[in-house]
Amino acid sequence: MRRIVLDTNCLLQALPSLSPYHKIWTEVLAGNISLCVNTDILSEYEEIIGQKTNAEIARNVVEAIARLHTTEFLEVYYHFGLIEADVDDNKFVDCAVAADAEYIVTNDTHFNILKHIDWPKLNVIAIKEFAEQLQ
Repeated sequence: MRRIVLDTNCLLQALPSLSPYHKIWTEVLAGNISLCVNTDILSEYEEIIGQKTNAEIARNVVEAIARLHTTEFLEVYYHFGLIEADVDDNKFVDCAVAADAEYIVTNDTHFNILKHIDWPKLNVIAIKEFAEQLQ
């Protein structure tokens, strides 16, 4: 099973049924992709989805993620602070390290710094590339 950390904006892009990236969300719901999350990530999901849609949709999405048997909840014990341009993005990085995730799926250019860091080695992939792998 694929284990990923999904950036909030990519989750937003994957939710609509008409999105070219909806396959990601359907694969998560089907249990074929394991989302690696922590409380901070779920809180951000709920906050941002609520801003873009409404509180009920946000709550339903987060509850769906939380109830999936394939969701991996991780406690982060070390904060690497690898992304200085937007320190809020580090919650995804730290979760990916703790999970030994296959990818961080994001279109956020702040994550590009990770390509130049030898340790911890993290694979960053754009949502389009990841979705193409699911075809």
